[in-house]
Amino acid sequence: MIQPPATSIRHSIVVEAPIEKAFQVFTEGFGRFKPPEHSILGGDIAETVFEPRVGGHVFDRGVDGRVCRWARVLAYEPPHRVVISWDISPHWQIEADHDKTSEVEVRFVPESATRTRVELESTATLNATARAGKLSAKGWMAKRAGRCTFAGTPICSTIGADRCQRHRRHAPNR
Repeated sequence: MIQPPATSIRHSIVVEAPIEKAFQVFTEGFGRFKPPEHSILGGDIAETVFEPRVGGHVFDRGVDGRVCRWARVLAYEPPHRVVISWDISPHWQIEADHDKTSEVEVRFVPESATRTRVELESTATLNATARAGKLSAKGWMAKRAGRCTFAGTPICSTIGADRCQRHRRHAPNR
């Protein structure tokens, strides 16, 4: 079967943090900036866990102990790069067919000893995009109300930086 071309959304921000700290906050602190209401578990979330290894998962654990694995860790290259699958369908359900899932790549690029550019790229096939009318992960990084955010939470305050700059934002490539 011929795979349709990919569509991608790119966004980057500059944070006032060394590359190791930015990477650590993104992976070890994933649950601190992902809003608990952004879950398909169907109950209160006790934690969101990012398993730091290829083959690991990103999952929500409910207060009742149930677990919802909504991403797979496809690449884990500290402190420079992480790639996860986005296993959530356009209908906000787990997508079991991996050919229909998208990927989110996050790159950490040092700009100085105390500044890091965090680049996010979300890709999906045109078929998945057409079904959704938009990319599932499109809103994960955006500048809202003058602050850089990840999943709606200020990433700068999460990393501990005093300020950040929007570096660039790209519309979907087709």
